[in-house]
Parts: sequence; structure tokens; C-alpha cells
Amino acid sequence: MNENLPPCPECSGVHTYEMGSLLVCPECGHEWAPSAAGTDSGDADGGAKVIRDSVGNVLADGDTVTVVKTLKVKGSPSGIKAGTKVRNIRLVDGVDGHDIDCKVDGFGPMQLKSSVVKKA
Repeated sequence: MNENLPPCPECSGVHTYEMGSLLVCPECGHEWAPSAAGTDSGDADGGAKVIRDSVGNVLADGDTVTVVKTLKVKGSPSGIKAGTKVRNIRLVDGVDGHDIDCKVDGFGPMQLKSSVVKKA
């Protein structure tokens, strides 16, 4: 089954297989490109991290996004309502998946997850 395929970089499992242009580990479910097989799968992949919104559009610094679902905010009785536009976002390597740094009108600076916004 495994004809000279590298082990999984996440769990070191040896039962990897090809699925299209990716290698897949059935033990942990990790998928990676064969060109990155020799490197650490973390930050050493050489390419820039691509951040996508909730519908799959690629986001970039300076984009305008729309919040797709109502978000609760500590200290605010109403939170951020769905449909709120956020202008001039910055993409960051945030904590717990919060990869957008922005300033929301009426709330101030905060970080959002890309999974709750849509490119406007």
C-alpha cells in the first residue's frame, strides 16, 4: 500500500496514501502537499498562509468584509449584528483562529475569525 510515501509529519503514521495531489494520513486525518513532505509542516512551508472567508474567497490586507452572523461581545448588550461592514482589515497570525485584526464601528479594535466574515 505504501510505496515509498513519507510518514505523516503530524503523527508519524506510516499508512499514508495519495488522494489527488495531496498525501493523506488515515490515522490523524492530516493532509499535506508532497512538496512539503520533507519540511516541518508548521511555519517552514515557504509560502504565505492563505486566509479565506466563510464562502472561500481569499482575503488580503485592506479588504472590506461583512459579518455573516451575530457575534456576542463581552460588555455589550447587543453584540455585532450580522451584516455589519468592517473596512480595512489586517491579516494576522492570531490566537484561537482569530486571524483578522480590525476596528469595528461602535466597538473599537478587535480580532475576528475569518469563518464569520464574507468579503464585500
